[in-house]
Amino acid sequence: MRIPDWTPETKPQPDDLVNAILERRGGTLINLDKALLWSEPLARGWNVYLKNVRTGLGASRKLRELGICMVALLTGADYEYHHHAPDYLAAGGTQADLDALQAFAKAPAGALPAGLSGDAALVARYAAQMTRGVKVDDALFAQMKQRFETTDLVEITAAIATYNMVARFLVALGVTPEH
Repeated sequence: MRIPDWTPETKPQPDDLVNAILERRGGTLINLDKALLWSEPLARGWNVYLKNVRTGLGASRKLRELGICMVALLTGADYEYHHHAPDYLAAGGTQADLDALQAFAKAPAGALPAGLSGDAALVARYAAQMTRGVKVDDALFAQMKQRFETTDLVEITAAIATYNMVARFLVALGVTPEH
């Protein structure tokens, strides 16, 4: 990491904040937390917001995780991929899907995601356009709108957008996966 790991000695934070993060993480701070805890308001807001994006949305977890993995691959956020590829598998995705996603991430912009079909291919293309160019072309958006109800479309979009933010934070600060 390009900054020192946060410790309670270097930058004391309120116990309620640290405990809330520990609770969400299952009792252990990860490297991302050790970067965020340098700023109390950032860590507090991030913990609540990302908890909702990760566990509070009704849109397909599998499709949200696929979109997050696409973001990670396109932005070079190895940390993000390290954490979300297993979540994609746990949500019912396959290693073959992840292999296809990796190949799609290396393909030229505008290529179709070979090896992915249906909703997975659609969400991969959507995440790629959101990540590479920010703007989504009308034809692809029309396909998303036709396939998904408005709430699911908003939630899939929010997950992809959120993890674009996360990727940029991770990459800029050089946050690396835990060993």
